[in-house]
This record gives sequence, C-alpha cells and structure tokens, in this order.
Amino acid sequence: MIEFKEVSKTFATKDGNLNAVNDVNLTIEDGEIYGIVGYSGAGKSTLVRMLNGLETPTSGEIDINGAKMSTLSGKELREKRQKIGMIFQHFNLLWSRTVLQNVMFPLEVAGLSRSERRKKAAELVKLVGLEGRENAYPSELSGGQKQRVGVARALANDPEILISDEATSALDPQTTDEVLDLLLEINKRLNLSIVLITHEMHAIRKICDHVAVMEDGQVVEQGTVFNVFRNPKQTITKRFVNEEVDPASSDTNVVLDDLIQNYPNGLLIQLVFHGDQAKLPIVSEMIHQFPEIQVSIIEGSIHQTQEGAIGSLYLQLLGDETGLAGAQDLLKKMRVETEVIHHG
Repeated sequence: MIEFKEVSKTFATKDGNLNAVNDVNLTIEDGEIYGIVGYSGAGKSTLVRMLNGLETPTSGEIDINGAKMSTLSGKELREKRQKIGMIFQHFNLLWSRTVLQNVMFPLEVAGLSRSERRKKAAELVKLVGLEGRENAYPSELSGGQKQRVGVARALANDPEILISDEATSALDPQTTDEVLDLLLEINKRLNLSIVLITHEMHAIRKICDHVAVMEDGQVVEQGTVFNVFRNPKQTITKRFVNEEVDPASSDTNVVLDDLIQNYPNGLLIQLVFHGDQAKLPIVSEMIHQFPEIQVSIIEGSIHQTQEGAIGSLYLQLLGDETGLAGAQDLLKKMRVETEVIHHG
C-alpha cells in the first residue's frame, strides 16, 4: 500500500516560495492501477519525485508498505528505489546497447551475474512481446517497441511499484492503446501496483481503477474512474471527461449552448447510463409507449471503464406536455439519469 499523508512540497525561488504540491492525501492499494491526471504545472512530476525518493516532502509523509520514504537514506533508500520501476515519456534507452542489453543494465547495476542477467532479461523481453528483437538497437525500433523495452527494463528488479510517467504521451493513438493493454496485462499477471501519471483522460479511462485529479498542486477530486466519469464534480474534471467523450470540444458550456441553438424546440435532455443500462432499449421503449411524441437522437457515446460501460445520449423530444412528462417518468422508472438541458 502507498499512502500520501498531508504531503506538501515548497521550493524556494528568486521570486519567493513556490508551492508545487499542497496537502495531498492519497491511498493506493496493492495491485491496483491508480491514475493521477492533470495539466502541465499541476504538480504531478513533483509528486512522482517524492514517491521514488528523489525529492523529500516539505511536510507530511509518504509511506510505502510500511517504509517512510523521507526517513530513508544511503543503502536503504537505494534498495527501496530498486523496487520502484519507472517508465518514461522519451524512453531513456541506451542507444549503443541492444534491446537485451538495455534490459540487462539495471540487473548489472544490481550485481547479478552475466548468465542471470541474460536469463532474466530474455524472460522480460518475451513478456513485453519483443521476442526475436533481442539484438536490435533502439534506432531500429518503432516508438511502441522502444516503450516496450522501457517497460521490460522497469520490471527488471521485480519492483513492488511501477510508475508510468507520461509513458504514452509521445505515441500515436493505436500504439498508445497497445502500451496501455500491455500495462493492464502486466498488472493482472504480476498483481503489480501501477501509478499512471498522465494528462490524457483516455489512458485513465482505459486501464485505471481509481483516479486523482490535480490542479495547482492540489488533489481537487478523486474516486473510482467509473464514478468520476459518471459524475465529475470539479470544473477541471468535467473538462478532462469531456475531452475524452468529445475530443473536438473541451468546453461543456459551449457544447450545450450549440445544442440549444440548433435544437431550440421541445425538450432537450441528456441521458447518462452505466453498466447493463447501456443495453436497454431506451429510445424504442419511449417511442412504443408514447407514439404521440417525436424522438430525435442528437448525439451519443459509450465508453468502457474497468468497472463497466458509461454512456451518454442527447435527445430532442417534441410533443404536448402530457407526452413529454410521461416520457420523463418512464426514464425515471428505467433508472436512467436524466438532465433537462433546455425546454423550449
């Protein structure tokens, strides 16, 4: 278990003190994938540097499986860092070494014999799907393959924790999904705790169990990915969720204003459904029971999280007030979350 207890970090600059992290409280359970999302300057990188002992909190403490990181030094700190694997955005590979030699490097530092290093590295290369590319150099690999080498290297010392620091930010969407699928597979196979640092809500939605949203050094919202996607509370969280649901627009108010302008008549509603509700024949049942109203589907989407599907659907309903009220009562009976966006 990883616990951040009232952790703050202040840097002294020529312009005064800079509060990079402010009073962060987080609990990351063993074997889960925990996402920390925020834009540049939110404090994510500083939080990571304190987690692996490269920075010491100004106040508060970080506890990893009973060990307080700020109290460790020398040999104890080095040994603890060996149990924290890091995957970086820009791979950080040794360009003069082959795939196998790159994976062997941390084992060499740890003092394993050459035969032990080769055996362990070969197993890890196979685990990340690069069998047959052991003797290739980084310059001969695609971006996704380079990141797979980074993942294998991060696993070399059998870490307790794997930190992915913007590991997919330099990759195209398809390769990003391949790397995320690999991390999910490793998490399940090794029961390894993974901390995913990112500014991409897609990565959070795809593989994380819990998420913390950071802004200006503070955690402003946290919870299961399912609940945060279903009901984001803070403005920045709503922006992140909307970017994932509708990448073409990150401003929810603009989207709603456009919908109201384009569909000013009748009732404009948003439906939010989750889990097995995504399979319900909502629209057809509404039309069947209230044939006197017209139902137009404006737009909709379904996204999958580790806990289940989350969907949203915008509908325009035209008809008399009795039919519109009946349709809304039907949605309540079907336990579909409904929000009236506009009633023209």
